[in-house]
Order: sequence, then structure tokens, then C-alpha cells
Amino acid sequence: MAFGGFDAGTTGALVAAAADIALVVAPDGTIRDLACCNVDLLKDKVEDWRGRKWTDTVTEESHAKIEALLAARTQSGAQRWRQVNHLVSGGPDLPMRYLTFPLGEDGLILALGRELETVAKLQRELVQTQQAMEREYMRLRHTETRYRVLFQMASEAILIIDASDRRIVDANPVVIHLVGSTAGELIGQRFPDDIDSKDRELVVDLFSSIRNAGQATRESAQIRLKDQQLRISASLFRQGNHAHFLVRLSPLHDLEREVPALSKTRSRLLEIIDLMPEGFVVTDMKGQIITANPAFLDLAQLATEEQAQGESLGRWLGRSDIDMNVLTANLKEHGVVRLFVTTIEGDLGSREEVELSAVSVPDADEPCLGFAIRGVGSRQRRNDTSAGQLPRSVEQLTELVGHVSLKDLVRETTDMIERMSIEAALELTSDNRASAAELLGLSRQSLYAKLHRYGLGDLPSNPPDDNRG
Repeated sequence: MAFGGFDAGTTGALVAAAADIALVVAPDGTIRDLACCNVDLLKDKVEDWRGRKWTDTVTEESHAKIEALLAARTQSGAQRWRQVNHLVSGGPDLPMRYLTFPLGEDGLILALGRELETVAKLQRELVQTQQAMEREYMRLRHTETRYRVLFQMASEAILIIDASDRRIVDANPVVIHLVGSTAGELIGQRFPDDIDSKDRELVVDLFSSIRNAGQATRESAQIRLKDQQLRISASLFRQGNHAHFLVRLSPLHDLEREVPALSKTRSRLLEIIDLMPEGFVVTDMKGQIITANPAFLDLAQLATEEQAQGESLGRWLGRSDIDMNVLTANLKEHGVVRLFVTTIEGDLGSREEVELSAVSVPDADEPCLGFAIRGVGSRQRRNDTSAGQLPRSVEQLTELVGHVSLKDLVRETTDMIERMSIEAALELTSDNRASAAELLGLSRQSLYAKLHRYGLGDLPSNPPDDNRG
């Protein structure tokens, strides 16, 4: 195709370099011909433009701009680009920029157009991004407002401290009232420069341990600040690439006021526990003794409570490792143990049969275990049994588990059954030993040996004659 006096090669090169689309428009505004240089973007949208009025292809608000572009053929001087929006069926408008040039003396116009859809898309994305940023900004503003309200209204003294240099970043009004300074004086100061050197070392060690842990911690310390005794606790959090400490300061006298006073009934209960003849022990969750009453000290043969504190309760149990593991496992699973039979071995060598009941308190401020220990030596005769006297019941045998080896337990059980069988046979045969031996399937000589072994030779009976063996 040729435009005016230009040959086809020159015209094609010009159009390819200058525009996405080129229109040849008649003086009356009819599109005579077109060339689409951006085929992928424009081909499907401009194929029906040929032969139509240029103004019919654009939106109503773009008509004036088309008229101005058509009038440019009669104007001298530099022309300027004008943006119009083309109508596209079944889709959004197609934005284009046009610049027009006259073609020869027959009044034809060459309109070079550049597609603006990509720019428009970028503009839409920019607007959407800006709106998203504004929404995020408003969300952050609301979050900051809520944080600021909570921070200002908190009843505790709270500080935000930069973890890198320990400088105060923020402080709530309670801190300002506590230390008697203004916010301007506190912000930017290093913490804790206003406390004693000994307390300062404690705080620095506290911060270091928390920072090394890399997470929130319950560690705390006591310091003196502005003639006030305070408890300081802290946790670590990250904000962007910076780590900060959230520090809480609590006056000790306030903490004391927060602990409710024990009622008279509770005080009386503690006195009763202290005076009980049964032992009572409180340990941590690992079985380390926290406190014990005098009755337990007597069982363990200890002079003072301090000797028991910090020690494992299993130290005084007859089967220390076995009993303590069984107790803690059952407390962990069931929360309570009742009438657990064991022994308490005192430091001076005494041994006392006991029944032990226990309870777990995992939800307390300081989780603990409670043990009630009752002596049952007067009701049990295990020591006599294990010393040589044979038990006379299955219950007595089962009580020996853990106190004697399985080999000895089996032997003693066998001896018990054998003796009871001999006694029964002699009773059935009216102490006729020959008949008893036949009844038991033993020879008379074996029966006599067993009678001697078990001390049954003096059973109340008439002396046997030769016929009775």
C-alpha cells in the first residue's frame, strides 16, 4: 500500500517505526485504509474500522478530539498527540494516542496511533496498589491506636527498650509516675542507668539471658529504683529487623497486696497439717521437696525441714527409683494415687512400713505434688515374714513384691503350699503318716524329712505305732 507520493517501502518503514496503527482518513472523516503494526494487541479490535467514520469508532467524549485531529490538515506548525478511547464490543474501551499528517493535495490524512492499553493497565494496577496501601495504612493506624490506648491505660509500668543498646523507646504514664520523670526525659535514656550498680548487673544479666533464649521468658529480678523496691520482668519481641524488650516494673508492696490474706480456716488447716501424726510433703513436679511437716521429718530421721528441702522424696523410699517413677507416672496420668504401699528408710537406718496417698496440682501458679504418708507398721508383719516366718496368705505374699527377689518369693510360695498340703494330709488321715505319705504321693522317708524341715513333728497326735509308720 502507498500513501500519496510515498512509495510502499518508505511508507511501511515509517509506519512500523512510528506507530502501532496507521489510518488513512478521507477529508470527510471516513477511514479509507489502515495498517496494524501491533497485530497481537490490535488486530481483533480494529478489523471492522475500514470504511467507517472515524468518529463512529470512538466514545462520545472523544468526538471533539477526532474533529481536532481532522482539522489539523489545514493548520501549520507542530501538531500534538491527542488521546481518544475506541469502542470495543464485549470489552473495555481501547485507549489510543494519535498524531495526524496531511498526505498530498487530495486532502487525505495519515493518522499514526499508539496503543495505550498497556499504560492504562499499569495505571489501573498503580491505583489498585495505592488503594491497597491506603487500606493497609488505615489498618496499621487502627492497630497502633488500639496499642496506644492499651499502653496508656495499662495499670502496670511498661517500658519498650531497644535490645541492641538498652535505650528506652517508649514508656507508659505509670512508668513516668513511678520514676518521677517526664516522657521526654525518659525516651532515649539507657536503662537501667538510674539504679545501683549491683542491681544494674542483675538487670543486664536478665536481659542477656532473655536475648540468648530468643523467646518470651518468666525470668525476673528485684531492683531498687528511686527509693522503691521493684520486681522487673521482661520478654523479647522483634519489630522488623530490630529486637526489643517489653519490660514490666511492679512495686513489691503492690504484689504483696495482691496476694489475698489466708482466712482463719485456712490458717487453722495449715496448723493441723503441721501437727498431724501422719507425714505430709509438698514437692515440685519432679519430686523435689518444697516443704514437709514434722511427722515426715520423724519418719526420715531428720532434725530440720531445711535438710529435706531440695532433696528428692525418693531418697527415703524403700525402692527409691521404682516407687518414685510409679508415683509420678500415675500422678501425671490420673492426678491422684491412693494407699500406695512402700517403706520409709530413715537417715539413721530405721525402716517403717507406710501407706502413701498423693495428688497432683498442675494448674497452680507453681505446679506441685502433695503426699500424705501414714505409718502402717503395727498393722503389717512383712519384716517378720521376710526374716524367715512363712506367710499364711496370698495377700502376705503379694506384699513381699519389691522387698525380696523373685527367686526367693517363688521358693517361699512353694514352701507355703507344700507345708499347707502336708498339714491337710495329716489332718485328713488323723496324723497317720504312712497314709499321709501315700495321699501326697511321697515316700515315708521324704515325708519325715519335710515334717522335720517345717517343724511339724510335734503336731498334737498320739505317737504312731509300727503299723501307722
